[in-house]
Amino acid sequence: MIVSTRASSISGMLGTGGTWILNSIVNLLARFRVNPNVLTLLGLLINIFAAVLFAKGMFTWAGLVVLFAGVFDMVDGEVARRTGRVTRFGAFFDSVIDRYSDMVLLLGLVVWYAKLDRIFYAGLVVMSLIGSIMTSYTRARAESLIPACKVGFLERPERIVLLIIGALTDRVGAAMW
Repeated sequence: MIVSTRASSISGMLGTGGTWILNSIVNLLARFRVNPNVLTLLGLLINIFAAVLFAKGMFTWAGLVVLFAGVFDMVDGEVARRTGRVTRFGAFFDSVIDRYSDMVLLLGLVVWYAKLDRIFYAGLVVMSLIGSIMTSYTRARAESLIPACKVGFLERPERIVLLIIGALTDRVGAAMW
C-alpha cells in the first residue's frame, strides 16, 4: 500500500491527496486483476506518444503526457504486490521498459533540435541520454558486485520531474543542463 504521513502544510495536503488518488487507482486495477506488465508496457506506449509531441515541438502537451505516463510507472509495482504477481521477470521488464521510456523521450527532443538545426542542444540532449543510461547501468553493475548501491545524482524520478518541468515551462534546454 502506498503510505503517506499527514501534514498540515500545503505540500503535506497535496501528498495526502495524491496518495489517496494513487491508492484508488491501484485498488481499481488490482480489483480487475490487470496484469502489471501490461501497465508497464502502456506507460512505454504513452511515452512514445510524448516523444512524438517533443519531436513536433509541442512541449506543453508532451510534458502533460509524460506526467500521465508516470502514473503507470507509479502503480505497476504496487498492482503486482497487491495481486500477488511479483516476479523477477516483472522487475526486470519494468527496469528495461523504464530505460526505453527514457531513451525514446530524449530521442524526441534530439529530433526537435536537429530539425531546428540546433546542433548544440541536440548534442546536449544526447549527453543527457548518455548520462541517463550510465546512471542506471552504473548502479546495476555496482549492485552485481556489492550488496547495495544507494547513492547517485539525478536518478530517474528526478530526471523525469525535471523533464516535465522543463516541458511545461518551455525550458527544456535548461532542464537538460
